[in-house]
Amino acid sequence: MSEHTTDKRVREASRRRFLQAGAALAGGSAIAGVAGSTALAEQGNNLPPSVPEWMKTPGDPMGSQPYGAPSVHEKGVIKNISKTLPQYISASGRTPLQELDGIITPNGLFYERHHGGVPTIDPAEHRLMLHGMVDRPLVFTMEDIRRFPSQSRIHFLECSGNPVYTKPYGKTASDLVGLLSCAEWTGVPLKTVLDEAGVQAGAKWIVAEGADAAALTRSIPIEKCLDDAMLVYSQNGERLRPQQGYPLRLLLPGFEGNMNVKWLRRLKVVAEPAYSREETSKYTDPMPDGTSREFTFYMEAKSIITRPSGGQKLTTHGFHEITGIAWSGHGKIKSVEVSLDEGKSWQQAELQEPVLTRALTRFRLPWHWDGTPAVIQSRAIDETGYIQPTLAELVAVRGLNSFYHNNAIWPWRIDANGEVTNGQA
Repeated sequence: MSEHTTDKRVREASRRRFLQAGAALAGGSAIAGVAGSTALAEQGNNLPPSVPEWMKTPGDPMGSQPYGAPSVHEKGVIKNISKTLPQYISASGRTPLQELDGIITPNGLFYERHHGGVPTIDPAEHRLMLHGMVDRPLVFTMEDIRRFPSQSRIHFLECSGNPVYTKPYGKTASDLVGLLSCAEWTGVPLKTVLDEAGVQAGAKWIVAEGADAAALTRSIPIEKCLDDAMLVYSQNGERLRPQQGYPLRLLLPGFEGNMNVKWLRRLKVVAEPAYSREETSKYTDPMPDGTSREFTFYMEAKSIITRPSGGQKLTTHGFHEITGIAWSGHGKIKSVEVSLDEGKSWQQAELQEPVLTRALTRFRLPWHWDGTPAVIQSRAIDETGYIQPTLAELVAVRGLNSFYHNNAIWPWRIDANGEVTNGQA
């Protein structure tokens, strides 16, 4: 019998036990409900068999919220905004990953990273200039861009400083890797626009510049620009929000977030990289021997358990679903393994479809918690065969001077009382 078949049978047996336990619980609840129905009704609360208050009067009219908003009971699900960063110089807001399901990040919770604040741009006056080593330098309006054939693709974006290598690491999944989100992006393949201009022989790089106060500038290899790069104007079906680069941003699937230049105003085709501030003094990786890795574009395979995770608490023994997300800048996630014993052994998790290239992938594993302390963690393997390393393995190679590209395995410690804390702290 293959290992895959064995794993599948174990998962199915776990599901059956969970359903049986659930049926027993449901039966117990029904009996308790009948026995206590009079008491519940006397209390006048919203539990069965009482008629809940919200059934007794009409609800809010449609016109009260012309742009839909979450339930007031979800008001705590908001971006995790740093209290230590000056919000116009080096601002960031993290996605509350531990509160989300699936793989798509709502636009209002998509992570933010700014270097000079969020500009207010009139799309009618915004232009994209394409020049340098091209046959026909061009200036595009937003209407021009939207006239090109479009496509929609689902990809993640992640800041390369997500998380740092040294303590304090953070308490929640959002604290650790909240500079990560995933969306459906709509726009134009960059190759289509480059073909319109005619790229000249000898062109090796494209320098992209944003229209923010920092004039953020990054150099992109021409190969990436001609592969899957996009000029995007919509996110999850609506126009980009100002925090995400409205009205136009560059999307480089799998590359570190800083390279996906927002408020895109200029593309210059060149033979050499610009060596801008964001690729010299920032976004380079100091190594233990005194050298630095430069142009470390790709985000390597990574995963994290989001439930149960730091800041949460298991309130009952029995079956729980361990779930989380995995991603890789090098392509699709091939598999995710979960350890329940601090990395001594690993089990294959189930991947939720669709499994897409350079997108978040949701994984799940049924688990029976007996109330004893445990350390749970996940590791991702991508389609190249790369296996997500431990923090110790990563530090052994890169040292502690590096700030970027920490894709280490992250453990969560579950105490006997059910409280979940950072297992690395």
